[in-house]
Amino acid sequence: MTPPKVVVGITGASGAAYAVRLLECLTAAGTQVHLVVSPHGRQLLAEELDLKDLSPPALVGPPHADQVTLHRFHDVGAVIASGSFMTDGMVVCPCSGNTLAQIASGTADNLLTRAAAVHLKESRRLIVVPREMPLSAIEIENMLRLSRSGGTICPACPGFYLRPARVQDLVDFVVGKICDLLGVPHDLHTRWRPPTAPGTADESATGRD
Repeated sequence: MTPPKVVVGITGASGAAYAVRLLECLTAAGTQVHLVVSPHGRQLLAEELDLKDLSPPALVGPPHADQVTLHRFHDVGAVIASGSFMTDGMVVCPCSGNTLAQIASGTADNLLTRAAAVHLKESRRLIVVPREMPLSAIEIENMLRLSRSGGTICPACPGFYLRPARVQDLVDFVVGKICDLLGVPHDLHTRWRPPTAPGTADESATGRD
């Protein structure tokens, strides 16, 4: 079987840990990743994770390095800029307000936004993961416009009903949701389960909206 192919874009909104964990989970599941990092995304990875080397071995480790293709941000002639290049979806994680606005308006003057435009026009899965808050009316309207065009808005808003004990648990919650949206299998502890018997858990800890 042909392994799934997913395009991943990393931009400058805070949340580098989400991006790297997503890359780890995608490649661990056998996914071929086509990666685009914006200039501010590079700055983000360096500032938040001390990651200045963006080579595939540095990002996902040597065992999965051959599953990641790093594309140049301004190379709009790269293969992922073409609708004839088949993929199983694209994720922008984290997605800055500026990138959200570019995608929502159809601006495609770099490889990341061009690849996003391709996924929309080809009716393929496009997931954006905004992390910035609070939101202005402009950003909310951009999200609505993108959603109406076929994109999926998946904010980095981890739940607490699984009683996270570490920052990594919160990161895994968001990454697990992204993988679920892509149909990529994972073993992250992210799904709510009802109590096995009445009275076995506090309703306030396991209840849902």
